[in-house]
Amino acid sequence: MSALLDSLAAGFEGDATRRALLDEVLRDGLPARAEAWKYTSLRQLERRSFVPAQATAVDAALLAAIPAPRIVFVNGRFDAALSDLSALPAGIDVRPLSQLLQGDDPRAVNFLERRYQRIDEPFARLNAALAREGAAIRVDAGVRADAPLHLVHVGAPQDGDAAWHLRHFVELREGATLHLVEHELAAGEHAHLGNTLLHAHVADGASLSHVRVQDAAPGATLFARTDAVLAREARYARTDLELGAALSRHELNVRLEGKAAALRADGVLLADGRRHVDTRLGIDHIARDTACDLTWRGLAGQRGKAVFHGGIVIRQGADGTAANLSNKNLLLSHDAEVDTQPVLEIHADEVKAAHGATVGQLDPTALFYLRSRGLPEAQARALLTGAFCREVVAGIEDQQTRALCDAALDRALARLGA
Repeated sequence: MSALLDSLAAGFEGDATRRALLDEVLRDGLPARAEAWKYTSLRQLERRSFVPAQATAVDAALLAAIPAPRIVFVNGRFDAALSDLSALPAGIDVRPLSQLLQGDDPRAVNFLERRYQRIDEPFARLNAALAREGAAIRVDAGVRADAPLHLVHVGAPQDGDAAWHLRHFVELREGATLHLVEHELAAGEHAHLGNTLLHAHVADGASLSHVRVQDAAPGATLFARTDAVLAREARYARTDLELGAALSRHELNVRLEGKAAALRADGVLLADGRRHVDTRLGIDHIARDTACDLTWRGLAGQRGKAVFHGGIVIRQGADGTAANLSNKNLLLSHDAEVDTQPVLEIHADEVKAAHGATVGQLDPTALFYLRSRGLPEAQARALLTGAFCREVVAGIEDQQTRALCDAALDRALARLGA
């Protein structure tokens, strides 16, 4: 057994069912040669040990730019003092999982019954066994939320490297609308491990806008997974900015189960220093006339490594599907690395599908043009690099959220000298 799994198991709190789930993970261990982990090695992480996260106070000024309504977790624990849900409109219910677990309605936490069996999804399996906190967000039928709801994760220094496991649930009932902004922030230097799993259920005609800004501490390790199910004519639009942490991996799995459901998922992966950033998409078109549009940009500089897997499956009977994936990547140094895998699997006849991936450097012609107009080389490179990924942020409709993302992206690009 690995030091990592030993240390995580030491913090177990739960019933016999959860213990059985944990024992299965301990028996199987971490994947060593699984195809899904081909470009992301867990060997160094496997040798590390973590202690259970503790309640930690952080300065409220850290959240000055994040308005209410918001629900905040610090080192994986709900922080009532930093959270502010008073501005929630009627018809939207947001509660911490720990509160629901103390209630007498098992249906409120039935999303915890989801099980994971594959050996190549160890952190989802660990989450199922160990998560005791998170956010449960439910929006009633026909309710339209104008102001974004902010879901905030803060990593703060504590004694020892800590680990936490969060389980979130987002449910939009028929015709509902929600804007969700997810934040990963650092309240200081640390090397903690965060393991987050979010379920999203979007009912008939509902619309979920989801922005995720991952700007964790430079020494942090993050594993995040989003499992979304879209019903008839549901809409799911999301933007991911992967800007922080030493090692991060996000798995986005979306099942388009209802006719005419649509997904737009865009993102930026930024790997600077020795950062390793990994994103894996699994888009499953099950019903007919569904659509996905995926635009992802990768930047790798210094000794950073960016990994991207874009998987699209169009199942038999999903006629009328339109699927498009674009993954473009820039290598900004000779020591950086980008690994990209676009995968398109089609089992239906009447579809429109395209996918493409490129890895290259800045266009020398465009660079020469800017230099010929009097711009210094550093400024010219910064303009081109910024423009390369700005189109992702430009798709965010809420102006305040877009400004927040622009600021986070500016800070991250500055680390690349861009």
